[in-house]
Amino acid sequence: MSAAFGKCYDPSGARWGVPTYPWRLAPEGMATRRQLRARGLRPGGQPVQAQVMRRSRGRKSGVAVAFLYRIDEAKPVRRMTSRKWGALALAMLARRTCPVCRQDTGYVIPTSLGMCIPCAYPVDEQHAA
Repeated sequence: MSAAFGKCYDPSGARWGVPTYPWRLAPEGMATRRQLRARGLRPGGQPVQAQVMRRSRGRKSGVAVAFLYRIDEAKPVRRMTSRKWGALALAMLARRTCPVCRQDTGYVIPTSLGMCIPCAYPVDEQHAA
């Protein structure tokens, strides 16, 4: 057994406080939030049942962790109401509206610019030709 595997294998939960398994070796009947969502489910208030862990060079802590929930205790995803759809449409409109020229650009304003592209890079008419 490798050292990395040994750190990630703790089915009793003595080391990490919650049962821990190596990446891709989670027990049957458990799923991450993303896997639950793909099945049309949500955790539904249940506590974290276990976690899967793997080494990761990109993270400061050196490990990537995904929490696991029981599939049999998961609840169906709530459906969007018309009011939620309306709020989402207004939020997306705000992301597409340029604060300088107040135009709906048709695309999400880049946060790096803070305004639409024509406002950020105005064309000088003397040098355009």
